[in-house]
Order: sequence, then structure tokens, then C-alpha cells
Amino acid sequence: MIAARSLLILLVAFYGAAQAQSPEALDWLRRIHEATQKLSYKGTFVYQHDGRTETSRITRYVHGGTELEKLEVLDGLPREIVRTRDAVKCYLPEAKVVKVDRRSGERGFPALLPERVGALGKHYDISLGEARRISGFECRAVVLAPRDNLRYGYRLYADAASGMLLKAVIFDSAGQDVEQFMFTQLSLGGVSRDMVKPSHPASGWRIEDADASPASLPGWGLSSELPGFHKVVELRRRLESKPVNQMVYSDGLAAVSVFIEPLEGRAAARTGLSSMGAIHIYTREVANHMVTVVGEAPPISVQRIADAVEYRRPQ
Repeated sequence: MIAARSLLILLVAFYGAAQAQSPEALDWLRRIHEATQKLSYKGTFVYQHDGRTETSRITRYVHGGTELEKLEVLDGLPREIVRTRDAVKCYLPEAKVVKVDRRSGERGFPALLPERVGALGKHYDISLGEARRISGFECRAVVLAPRDNLRYGYRLYADAASGMLLKAVIFDSAGQDVEQFMFTQLSLGGVSRDMVKPSHPASGWRIEDADASPASLPGWGLSSELPGFHKVVELRRRLESKPVNQMVYSDGLAAVSVFIEPLEGRAAARTGLSSMGAIHIYTREVANHMVTVVGEAPPISVQRIADAVEYRRPQ
């Protein structure tokens, strides 16, 4: 009986592990990643959170080794973001300002997935979901359910023909939707290089360059890393003409940034937790610095990372 029970437990554990990373579900994730990286497209999508909506128009051009993307925010203050492989420029026409930054690993809709999708099975149970028609496309859902309460879950709806991501829903440990992105109109192909050029000449506009570059931040780190989240990059940048250090941690899908700014000459900031949809922000003081942790992760994760930030004087 004991041997039979042990065998049953092993079979159940094996079956559960196989289900967590079914080959078909992983193939869909690979198709989604490839489509969002290699296809040219243009479309309009809606971002929903906390009962609010924001509409944006996105145009992506891919040809040879060239990747260009333009995102126009259609609600509220006019904003236009132009991305290349290495840089991001944000045009603010009312203020006549261009903000320049480097790309540091964070991903946005629809290009949410990392290249190594197989590694996501360490922290998410991955399975196929429902078939559904979205904005004229026949889609199939892939569900990434977190194995703990330290990360959100994802339901990704991809076009059955191309693999292109049409809709992404982020949900919490209770299964409640936290935020959602969905294309209301999408056209694949037919994009020229001219279509991703900035709409504003920006002649005479003020340029605010974050001057972000890889850096070593001796003494700064975490007393204990959050399970599954590992440091992927350290940067030094400028924010409103002040030096700021940044460390980025990720589990391969979710990313959390730690910003470290000297307190000298800085206005007092409110410490504690704030949020916007799936994005949470936690601020505290450490070693005469203001530490601000920002991430698309549950508040418990953002706070645990913030509480673990420490400075140890290099020997």
C-alpha cells in the first residue's frame, strides 16, 4: 500500500508538472513572442484599469534589422512615444519637450513576453484557455497562473492565424482582473518607415535626456531577493537634472525597478504605498537616500523588495 501510494503521488506530481508546461501552450507563447517581435502592424488599443480607460494608437515597422515603433496616446494630454531598439523618445507637444531615455528591459503591450518563454514555467502554470473572437480575429487564450501570491496572472489572447497578441488581461491571486489591454482595431503588414516617424518636428523644443547608462552600484542591493525575481540590470540616470540610480529585477515576465536618489536638496516625499492598476509604488528612506520601488507586481512583492533594499559600505 505504501509503495502504491508513493507511486501515485509521483504520478500525480509528474502529471501536474507536465500540465504546468504543456508543449502546445508553450508553442503558443513562442508564436506570440515571435509575432510581436517580427511583424509590422498598426492598430488602436484600449488600456483599462480601476474603472478608467486610455486609448492609444500603435504603429510598428520591422524590416531587416530595423525595428521602429510609434505610440500615440489619444486621450488626455497629447503624448507620442517613438521607440528604437535602444532608445525611447517621448514627445510632449503642449510643453514642447522631448524626453529621451534608453530601453532597459521593460516591455509594453503587445510585446509582453520574453524570448525564453520556457523559463516562465518555473513560476507560472501555463495552459491553453478558451477560443474567442476579438476585433475580427479568431483567437486562442493562453493562461499563465502564478504559483504563489508574489506575481500576477495573465490571460493572453492570440490570433490563431498569425500568433499576434490581441488582448492581455492581468489578474490577481483572487482571480479578479486588475488591468486589461485590447486591440479594438488591428491591421497586420502595410507599414512604411514614414509611418513611424515622429509627428512633431520638435525644432526648438527642450530636450530632457535621462543620460541613462549601465553602471555598477557598489554597496546597494537587497538583503534577500524575492523568490523568482533576479537583478537584470543596474543603471545610472538623471531625473530632473538630479542623479538617480536604478536596479531592475524581473522574473522573466514582471519587472520591478528600484530607484535610489540622494535626499540632499530633495523635497520631502510621502513614504508608503500607492498604486495605479497593476502598477504599485512603494517609497521609503534608506541610508540618507529616497528609495522608490515601482513594479507591475502585487503590492506585497513591491513592498518586500522595498523593505529589503539596503546599503552596505564597500570595504
